[in-house]
Amino acid sequence: MKMNTICTAFLAALLSILLLSGCIDLSRNQAGGYEVTDVEGTVVKIPHKPQRILTVSAGTDELMLGLVEPERMAAINESLADTEHTNIPWVRERIPTVIVRSPSVEQIAALRPDLVVVTPWMPRENIDAIRELNVPVLVCKSAATMEDIHGNIRLFAAAVGEPERGEKLIGMMEEKLAEIRAKVADVPEEKKHKSIALISIMVNYGGAGCTFDELCRYTDSINAKAAAGNRMGQEMTKEQLVAANPDYLFFPSYEDGATNEENYGRQYLEDPSLAQMTAVRERQIGHPWARYVYNLSQNIVYGIQETAWILYGDAFRQSRHEFLTAVE
Repeated sequence: MKMNTICTAFLAALLSILLLSGCIDLSRNQAGGYEVTDVEGTVVKIPHKPQRILTVSAGTDELMLGLVEPERMAAINESLADTEHTNIPWVRERIPTVIVRSPSVEQIAALRPDLVVVTPWMPRENIDAIRELNVPVLVCKSAATMEDIHGNIRLFAAAVGEPERGEKLIGMMEEKLAEIRAKVADVPEEKKHKSIALISIMVNYGGAGCTFDELCRYTDSINAKAAAGNRMGQEMTKEQLVAANPDYLFFPSYEDGATNEENYGRQYLEDPSLAQMTAVRERQIGHPWARYVYNLSQNIVYGIQETAWILYGDAFRQSRHEFLTAVE
């Protein structure tokens, strides 16, 4: 009996040590908590399936809305909430709270989120400050490839407790891509393999290493900036553009003449130094919808279709309200 008492006391002491050290967390296990490792290798403890999710940027909002009901979002980014320039016009009705493009820690805390998803461009001190509030913070990847987007979908899905929806959403992307690729296969070869220079108000965007590479790859076209040695983060000068002499110029558009995108594009088209470029001379100018061509979520597939529409015609035409979601 004495030996049993000693063993019981020893086990109780050992369990106390483990609980205090964090090796065992019975409260989280009993409450259904779980852990997710983000792209920085940080193990993020999530105590329950999140119901007040905040993802800070328009692209991550859009991705998250492919995995959870809108009512599980604490707020949406003002860019996605802009009813004139969004591909999901119903979003303001379902998520009335709107947050600015680069919210402060105080603005984030005021929304009482139970999960915050950020991209690596958020200042490190802000990420640390949010974590100090005992809010789970998940850092995702700045997507440049289709594989990056798939990885973010799986990461988001794990974080919100919806892994099956994640795989379903990736399957929906693959199905849409297969449909586009089948149509591209029917395009005559002489129309393919044209070079495209994306001219963006974000002057260091469009070179090798950004998602525009994927839009070109899946439509059997060539990213002219990448082919000329320009990389993501580098500005291509007009002199370099003339030397590259692309077959097409793409100017992202919100189909609103008052936006900065449209005004920026006009500066190029009215510049006499560019008049002899093939794209300008032959009027091979495209205005892909910016919401699709800049897309970093599952809806990049519509950026691919938008590119194919400009290159190959109305067999690829689509509405401005396309949106993939695994939420029924």
